[in-house]
This record gives sequence, C-alpha cells and structure tokens, in this order.
Amino acid sequence: MRNWDINSLSVSPHAPEIPDRLEPSARVLSSSGDARAIVLHLAAGERLQEHEVHERAWVVVVAGEVEIETGDGTLATGGPGLLTELEPRERHEVRARSEARLLLLLTPWPAAGHPGTLSLSDKEHVRERARERARGDAP
Repeated sequence: MRNWDINSLSVSPHAPEIPDRLEPSARVLSSSGDARAIVLHLAAGERLQEHEVHERAWVVVVAGEVEIETGDGTLATGGPGLLTELEPRERHEVRARSEARLLLLLTPWPAAGHPGTLSLSDKEHVRERARERARGDAP
C-alpha cells in the first residue's frame, strides 16, 4: 500500500502575474499501466485553457474552489469534495476561483493515441492534427 496526504504535499502554485499560464504546478503521485494520479495546485485566477486528454479523467477538488467547463458549455463549480468525470477527449477548461488543489486521475494510462504510445512517424504529425481539430477541420 502507498498513501499520501494530498493537502500537505509540497506543490506550490505558480506566480499569479502570468494570467494565461497553461501548466499549474503539478506532482505525479503514482503512474502505472492502469492509471496515473497527479496533484495540481492552481493560484487564484489561474486556469488550464481548453484542452483534452486521451484518457478518462476524474478531477477531485481537495482545497479551494474551481470551475470546470466542457466544450459544450456544461459548467461544474465547487469546492472540496467536488468530483468531476470527463470522457476521453472531452474538451474542458479548469479555472481556479481561489487558490486550489486538485487530484487528477487518468485511466487507462497512457490511453491509446497518447503521444507516449505513438511511433516516431506518428509523432511527426501530432501537432498538425491538433491544429486541424482546433480549427474544426478534422473528424
């Protein structure tokens, strides 16, 4: 058995003077072929701009308050205890309404199509396909 006290882990938020930062402070707690557990710390006002992950994602608010909005406009807002489940490839944005600490669970890890599972030739085209999806040009 392994265990963590998520609230006492050393994961500091980034400086709030960088308002559009894409990456909060993060710490991978555990990673296997089954799942990955990550603690994220966002400063008040910080956000993870709209994005998607290949895996099913569960976001648990451990401290603070966040808004999680999906690409179709569905909004979940809450503090400690809020659990949000996102489908694989479901577009979403996370915004910290106050300094917040989140537990992110991804499964399976890595999922099919994740850059870590791609061949070198497939990786050459990842960014191009992402741009096409963002423009709505790709299926």
